[in-house]
Amino acid sequence: MSDLSKSRLRELLAAASRARLWVVGDVMLDQFVWGRVSRISPEAPVPVVDFDRENLMPGGAANVARNVTALGGSADLAGVIGRDEAGQTLRDLLASERIGCRSLVTSARRRTTTKMRIVAGQQQIVRLDRETRGEIDAAATQALLTKLERALPRLDGVVVGDYGKGVVTQALLDGIRERCKQAGCWISVDPKPVHSLNLRGLSLITPNRKEAFELAGIEDSVRASNPMSDAPLQEAVRKLQETLRPALLLITLGELGMLLCRRDQPPFHVPTVAREVFDVSGAGDTVIAAFTLAIAAGATPIEATVFSNHAAGVVVGKRGTATVSPDELLATFNDAD
Repeated sequence: MSDLSKSRLRELLAAASRARLWVVGDVMLDQFVWGRVSRISPEAPVPVVDFDRENLMPGGAANVARNVTALGGSADLAGVIGRDEAGQTLRDLLASERIGCRSLVTSARRRTTTKMRIVAGQQQIVRLDRETRGEIDAAATQALLTKLERALPRLDGVVVGDYGKGVVTQALLDGIRERCKQAGCWISVDPKPVHSLNLRGLSLITPNRKEAFELAGIEDSVRASNPMSDAPLQEAVRKLQETLRPALLLITLGELGMLLCRRDQPPFHVPTVAREVFDVSGAGDTVIAAFTLAIAAGATPIEATVFSNHAAGVVVGKRGTATVSPDELLATFNDAD
């Protein structure tokens, strides 16, 4: 028997349509250029890609917001973009997917992060990044916090997506945590261990296995096929719960599913439901978006884990940074559940 029935899922999806999340972090423009390779360049030993088509879509924290609205929720995206063509393109794409842009800050000192991926057949040939990696300044930080203060009375949760591009600083995270605590607002963070940020006392942290070990400051060793009997993983969990004290710790484990860890309770493991895996890029975005949206809709932590696990199982079966619709999510549950 599933820990989330299909009828209960319908209830959560209906409630999710009334939920509103504020998503903040490193927003990006993802560009995919598709083509074919039939020859090697006479100028250098590199393949010549004959252009076929291209796709532009919101990436990074913007992809988290995409996943929220795709599941029927409301998302207001916050971050810093450049005063450039890529920034305007990103705004247009966000508007087309019903994502609020009022909390975006435009800066003449930064360029909009753009990641161009050139793909031939099913093989990515090269990725070209255009970005500013330095930390945002005090003025941009204050502008984002002011926008949060204005939005907080109407919010059901805040999601922070750190991709190491400089928007999620300690000053910003401290300001968000302080304001959310005062308002009693849920806060989820997808951490980037390359940043030595104080992550203590958050509602939810969603590292993958590698990130969990890095955050715990211990070395990963031989992993077991069953996460519940994986001694190194359980030690990392113990360390993170002791040092960071999150209300919930959700560790994504790829083909082994997810591990939900709650204070003073045994871990809960849910196996993956993915049938085919084409592309794992963006799966973490789907997990944190779906989990937080489910919580905002009234789900228990276990229900939210199953909800987000099924959502991730859909997106890894698609190519590129993808989303999942309510109908697609419902289709992964049996009518008998």
